[in-house]
Amino acid sequence: MEYKKPLPKPDADMLPFWDAINKRDFKLFRCQECGAWYWPAAYCRFHENKPYLGSLKWEKASGRGKVFAFNIHYRAFHPGFKEDVPYVYAMILLEEGPMFGTNVIGCDPKEVYVGMPVEIVFTETGTEWLLPKCKPVVKT
Repeated sequence: MEYKKPLPKPDADMLPFWDAINKRDFKLFRCQECGAWYWPAAYCRFHENKPYLGSLKWEKASGRGKVFAFNIHYRAFHPGFKEDVPYVYAMILLEEGPMFGTNVIGCDPKEVYVGMPVEIVFTETGTEWLLPKCKPVVKT
């Protein structure tokens, strides 16, 4: 079955992130001078940077965070999402500090709440790309 939803079109700066996702690895950009984390790729805002993003590199991140804000979509804003309605799009405050926008899956949309602990999971698309989404952390 053909995947009909939008897929990543990364530029050279973001390609390492998507390559890591395709290996089921979640990485964020991290400053090698002060340790600050970033997503997407950016220059460190706390000091002068080496040229060509030389102060930062992609490093493995926890993939854990909490829902900061979310919407439940009852109308598909792209035809590819028609069968998913209702679905949740959320801003996740990652443990490392940056915000990451993605879908929350694995629960009823009405169960999602601000502060909900979530973790990154990798979803298949049947294409060259995996997609990072979040699911609730189940307390054991």
